[in-house]
Amino acid sequence: MQTIFGETYYIDFDRIETFIDTNIVDDVITSGETPEQRINIVRYELVKLMLDILLTEHDEIDEKMGMKGSNGPSIPFKLAFNSLLNKKILNHY
Repeated sequence: MQTIFGETYYIDFDRIETFIDTNIVDDVITSGETPEQRINIVRYELVKLMLDILLTEHDEIDEKMGMKGSNGPSIPFKLAFNSLLNKKILNHY
């Protein structure tokens, strides 16, 4: 497991599904067909982008200064991390 900011986190896939799901059409359920699922495309794209930022972040370290040369996570990483944590898509393990 990899720790972030001294804690271990996981991505809640069920929470992503409920977060981007807008509704299930009731008319289809009563007709006996399989229900149609609709998603909020803006939420879907934002979650996709934020997860991409979290999963592809890498620190560039100045070899001469070692870890002292690192400024820590980028602003996009911090915003994505905090947003996903706030919406409970990213949780403590």
